[in-house]
Amino acid sequence: TALVVGNTIGIGIFLLPASLAPYGFNALVGWGITVVGMTVLARVFSRLARQFPQADGPYAYMRSTLGEWPAFIALWCYWISCWITNSALAVGVVGYLGSAIPALARVSPLVLAMSLLWLFVGGNLLGARTGGRVQVVTTALKLLPMVVVISLGVWLLLAEPAAYTRNPPSTPLDFGSMLAASTIALYAMLGVESAAVPAGRVRDASRTIPRATMAGTLLTAAIYVAVSAVAITLIPQQELAASEAPFADLLDRFLGAGSGRWLSLFVVVSGLGALNGWILLTGELTRTMASHDMLPRGLQRLNRFGAPAAGLVVTGVFASAMVLMNYSKSLVEGFTFLTLVVTAANLPMYLCCALALVILWRRGERPASRDLLVLGVLGSAYSVFAFFGMGREPFLWGLALAAVGVPVYAYLRRSRAVRGSSAGTP
Repeated sequence: TALVVGNTIGIGIFLLPASLAPYGFNALVGWGITVVGMTVLARVFSRLARQFPQADGPYAYMRSTLGEWPAFIALWCYWISCWITNSALAVGVVGYLGSAIPALARVSPLVLAMSLLWLFVGGNLLGARTGGRVQVVTTALKLLPMVVVISLGVWLLLAEPAAYTRNPPSTPLDFGSMLAASTIALYAMLGVESAAVPAGRVRDASRTIPRATMAGTLLTAAIYVAVSAVAITLIPQQELAASEAPFADLLDRFLGAGSGRWLSLFVVVSGLGALNGWILLTGELTRTMASHDMLPRGLQRLNRFGAPAAGLVVTGVFASAMVLMNYSKSLVEGFTFLTLVVTAANLPMYLCCALALVILWRRGERPASRDLLVLGVLGSAYSVFAFFGMGREPFLWGLALAAVGVPVYAYLRRSRAVRGSSAGTP
């Protein structure tokens, strides 16, 4: 449960109210759609863990049902989403950094984002132990800002309920806005698969992973919906949409100027911890994929500290490129776009895992029941729904990222064949 909550809660929720502000109350309906959809996907991963208790996570689920090629493309997209997440986290932290340390507000956001990104790449180049120590310090602070926001919301509801009706959003309810808002909200819920990724190393995986996945998903969803509702209903819509630190502005508004600065400090620490953790994860994922011939073999090299240096540097360069591409937009616009691209890159794995249940049901090879079909169809339908909801540009980006994986797969497969024939030659 802690792994799911920890990997799902990053910096996204702290900027998401600003991204969702233009949609008004459509955002809350969108959150409802997202929670239902991600609960279904959490059930998908729970059932796969029961069906494949000895499998080593989502790649094994997909490969054993859909085959090697679809499994590679889905994992390729997931790998891309990891280093784009690093760029989104760096951009998101910068918004609160200026609120926490006013002197840094005069520094270019681009310079700050790039500096943070490479600071933590450098830290992880010193080895996993260094990166892990940073993670331990920051993980416990993730929930504190949310507890403060929820407590403020409850206090105002009891002491001054009129605050919730003073500045209602003016955007009318319509299905298109609900669809778009639900896709933006989906970014904050990415990570429901976290308990399944290390499945091969989990004791009693068929029981532990389903429980952790469902409990973590529902707890995270409850926290996210609560804090989003507080921000959307208490801050005027236009002001919220322009905010680079929504929760800091919320505390300044109701608890006095300067109150939000202390919250911002915790948000920055939480965001930096998430950035460190995802950089560490991305480097290790790159090394693992390279060692299994799913990326060029040179990316599995370790430096003298035991860190996957090649993987860290290459993914750091890719993340830097995404930061540079999006600083022509405002901070909130750039963050919103990056989150949509990350979502697009995650959806192939969610879709393939849902289809895996349908295939298992059709084969009838394992202890199965009709709920395999129901979960598979609902999970697939929600994944397709999310693809359509993200809009044309992020959808095309996701399609292009998947397409790039096709020649990479062909090249790696050919390389394996050449090495195999060379090894068999006397």
